[in-house]
This record gives sequence, C-alpha cells and structure tokens, in this order.
Amino acid sequence: MKRSTLSSVALATLLCGAAVAQTQPKGKGDLGKFEYESNCAVCHARGGQGNGPFAPYLKKPAPDLTGLAKRNGGIFPLQRVYEVIEGGGAGHGTREMPIWGRAYSMEAAEYYMDTPYDSEAFVRARVLALAEYLNRLQAK
Repeated sequence: MKRSTLSSVALATLLCGAAVAQTQPKGKGDLGKFEYESNCAVCHARGGQGNGPFAPYLKKPAPDLTGLAKRNGGIFPLQRVYEVIEGGGAGHGTREMPIWGRAYSMEAAEYYMDTPYDSEAFVRARVLALAEYLNRLQAK
C-alpha cells in the first residue's frame, strides 16, 4: 500500500513539474538568445535584420543576420560566424564590432578569479551558443 501511495505522489510531482516547465516563458535559460539580446541586438536588432537602435551611428551598416544561410547557398556558415564573433580569425581588419572572444575571456577572468577554469572552453561555449541562436534566426 505504501509503495502505490509513494508511486502516486512521485507521478503527481513529475506531472506538476512538467506543467510548470511548459508554462515557463520561452527563451528562459537560453544562453544564445541572452547573449544576442545583451550584446548584438543594439546594432543588429532583436530580429537580426541589422536595423537596431545603434545602427544609424555605425560607419558601416550592420548586416542582416537573418540571411546568412541564404547568402551561403542555404547552409548556415557556422565556422565563419564563429570566427567573426570570436574575433580571432584572420582577415578581419578594422571593424566596429567588438571582439567578443576577448570580452568573454576577460569576463571569465573577473568571474572565476582564483578558481581554476578553462578560459578557451568558457569563450567557446558562449560563442557557440550565440552562433546557434543566429542559426535559429535564419529566414526560411
């Protein structure tokens, strides 16, 4: 008898947890979306079209990020996007866009201070999350 009561309580707890999870706002816990809205939307706009509130002040127009795959034969150019965001790739020259790899690395150093951590893994995770979110913004 106790076992069936315990099973019923466990099942009810799981169902309630699933219902709560489904009612959470979309994007909650979405690192890529958070990174984009925190760092990119000011120039590229929330939807990625390149017309964010800071765009008029740029020397060169911010690109429309929703057409990256379309301009690359229908394939999202992950490596190129990663290199542009991270900023370590060759051939960037001068640019207005911040080098996020350096910014993320400095942020990790401030956050972790004396705690051992892998700076490259920290930067890579943030850049990949952002690139994955940009992939979701692609025009269909």
